[in-house]
Amino acid sequence: MTIPSLSFPSARRVLCAAALACAHHASATAAPVIAADAASATASRATDATAADRQLDRIASQYYLAAARFDPLGATQNGDGRFDDQLGMGIEPVRRARQFALYRQFQKRLQAILPATLGPRARLDYDLLDFELTSLLRFEAFPDYLLPINQMDSVPVTLANFASGQGSQPLTTPAQYRAYLRRLNALPAWIDQAILNMREGIRRGVVQPRALVVSALPQFRQLVSATPENSVFYTPVKNLPAGFTADERQHLTKEYRTAIAGRLTPALKKLADFLEREYLPAARTSSGWGALPDGRNWYLTWVAALTTTSLQPDQIHAIGLAEVARIQAQFAVLGPRMGYTGAAADLPTWVAAQDRFLGFTTEQQILDVYGALNATLKLRLPSLFSTIPTTPLEVRPEPELTRLTASDHYTPPANDNSRPGIFWAVVNDPKQYSSVGMTTLFLHEGQPGHHFQLARMHEMTLPDFRKFGGNNAYVEGWALYAETLGKELGLFEQPEVYFGHLNDELLRAVRLVVDTGMHAKGWSREQSIQTMRQTLGYDEATARNATERYMAWPGQALGYKIGSLKIMALRQRAQDALGAKFSLPAFHEVVLGDGTLPLALLEAKVDRWIAASR
Repeated sequence: MTIPSLSFPSARRVLCAAALACAHHASATAAPVIAADAASATASRATDATAADRQLDRIASQYYLAAARFDPLGATQNGDGRFDDQLGMGIEPVRRARQFALYRQFQKRLQAILPATLGPRARLDYDLLDFELTSLLRFEAFPDYLLPINQMDSVPVTLANFASGQGSQPLTTPAQYRAYLRRLNALPAWIDQAILNMREGIRRGVVQPRALVVSALPQFRQLVSATPENSVFYTPVKNLPAGFTADERQHLTKEYRTAIAGRLTPALKKLADFLEREYLPAARTSSGWGALPDGRNWYLTWVAALTTTSLQPDQIHAIGLAEVARIQAQFAVLGPRMGYTGAAADLPTWVAAQDRFLGFTTEQQILDVYGALNATLKLRLPSLFSTIPTTPLEVRPEPELTRLTASDHYTPPANDNSRPGIFWAVVNDPKQYSSVGMTTLFLHEGQPGHHFQLARMHEMTLPDFRKFGGNNAYVEGWALYAETLGKELGLFEQPEVYFGHLNDELLRAVRLVVDTGMHAKGWSREQSIQTMRQTLGYDEATARNATERYMAWPGQALGYKIGSLKIMALRQRAQDALGAKFSLPAFHEVVLGDGTLPLALLEAKVDRWIAASR
């Protein structure tokens, strides 16, 4: 889910958890926990729970509410609409410090519970909450709040994308319109704080790379409008539902126009001017996180959180190089089937130059192909899965504002079923849209990738911190593993389609190389771009956008390969151990049945299943 992501992306998608997300781009207000909220959240849990189980339920519910109030945008993007009227000021240093102090209190309360006194269900909740709090608290030492904006993720652009009502925040009732308006009214204060933080970042040497600021500037200039009616934030008024009364339409129109003209547009202009005139000249020429103060330790913290392993950058770099070599060896076999007789490593460059893999003239033609693939998968997936999500999956085009910097991605359904799971297709020039990677892309971002994992998780009876959370390695690892199922689903019979699968797998291997290269080995942006062009056959713009994504989201790109390699290794372990008793639907149920898990907990769960199945 390219989270923003939850492949995550926005920062919430980067980390795929509301709690962990606030460590990167915290954007909400810490608020006192309301006991009644926690009580209502736990009322439906098992009646035979032990006292320790019930104590854990209270801690988990209170923790999630505190995290969601601190980052209500993250809650919205993860499908929880209870905080849709809040924006928050988590980038304010005092509030951020207060929130981390609150997390330490939750950790202390959690560790006061003896794990041995918990039932099996509660013990898993305990382990997951302990992992999440430990990961989150490691970020306290690093000044993420000094980097509130990049080209991939920012609060103003996130709110602009919400304006259509087609994304994470629904706009179908007067109450929802007023909730979104309250967020718009809070945005000028957030902008003022962001500018203060970035000025402090300039003073301390914690600034974005110049290339990222250059990429982000057009977005922020585009948000500034000459009149309220021309503003993207006026879109809800243009789309007022016919069912609204005349009085509601009149009042909402007036309130939106007043908000946009009064404080919002001047604040957006102030931000765009600041970024161009003050921040851009102070931006750094380096590319990686390691160039920041204490940047190596900061990057190591990202790596640990986003892979849920203790792997070091050098180890991950070596895994990436080995995977590149393995996949290129498969190119040597596949190339001749496609009419190519050159060096295996150059197959992607050759494919990229073949006009026969193009042919679209309109965006709708591309959306129709994805729609047909979605229909085919609905018929074939029951052969590989014993549980199918009941929530539908829809295909929609990426909003125009973020098309130039976005990757195709998925957003989970709303918890109240008011919004389905959505695959967002990014189409900038239909005539240059290659067909070779469409199947594997949809397997990843659609079904059985993110949709089968995230939509199904919303249908489970889980504590809120698990239902609306997760971790990058599992979420993206599952989606990359799901791509491999195209072979068993009969979708890779054409050599060019199978090439698309291998090339996308190669991309994830290259990511291990360039992400660790830039952030841990001192690689330049240009070195990463060149590596991607040579290895993947990318043109300059595609390689540049991908590289800049990895620059903005350190470590996020590592989760795909690290997670998928673990799932594939566990599947092979189960097949070797169980032989004829092995069932692929049963294995998938084990992997997906408890929602997202750190990789070590997933491995332990699969090992228990193997032992019980012999």
